[in-house]
Amino acid sequence: MAVHYHCRHCGVKVGTLQLSNVESEKLGFNHLTNEERNDMISYRGNGDLHVKTICEDCQEALERNPDYHQYGNFIQ
Repeated sequence: MAVHYHCRHCGVKVGTLQLSNVESEKLGFNHLTNEERNDMISYRGNGDLHVKTICEDCQEALERNPDYHQYGNFIQ
């Protein structure tokens, strides 16, 4: 099983964790609401998880341009 992290804005692959046994509490998923969990985490048929996160470049863009928070996708 693997946990794949991709930026929700630009789609870049942030990283992958290869895990034999994963507990959502260790990954911090238990701190998410059901709505956040449904929005950020998707499960694949092979057991892998795909998690939407924010890469460093997009985070910096959001910090420089706070009005970008109103857009789901600000990278063209």
